Amino acid sequence: MVYPETLDDVDVLAHTVYGEALGESPEGQIAVAWVIRNRVAKGRNYLGKTIKDVCLKPYQFSCWNLGDANRQKLLNLQIDDKSYLKIRKIAEQVLNGALPDNTKGSIHYHANTIKPDWKKGKAPVVTIGNHLFYNDID
Repeated sequence: MVYPETLDDVDVLAHTVYGEALGESPEGQIAVAWVIRNRVAKGRNYLGKTIKDVCLKPYQFSCWNLGDANRQKLLNLQIDDKSYLKIRKIAEQVLNGALPDNTKGSIHYHANTIKPDWKKGKAPVVTIGNHLFYNDID
């Protein structure tokens, strides 16, 4: 079993992208990783100061929420899982700047199947796969 607090930033980012965007294309997975990196770059304490802070902040990424079905999958994830290894490479590349930000600086996103209150009056700057991305939410 994986304990997220023992993972480094790359692995926490990869686990989060796995939990949030496993069914998405690589472009969609890159986008979720960039949202997390952009939150750190914003420098707002309420978003988190590190990759790990941002990913594990309660109720920010549903895959880590207690009771979410994906949480147990993340905790039991084998680090040699082929899908995980592909996503981990994406996480590394996003963190080192090898992949461009395809979200236009977004710090929020949601699945196209939900309508969160925080998006009221806002328009997504880009849609990638099943996710809508926003760069104008405070």
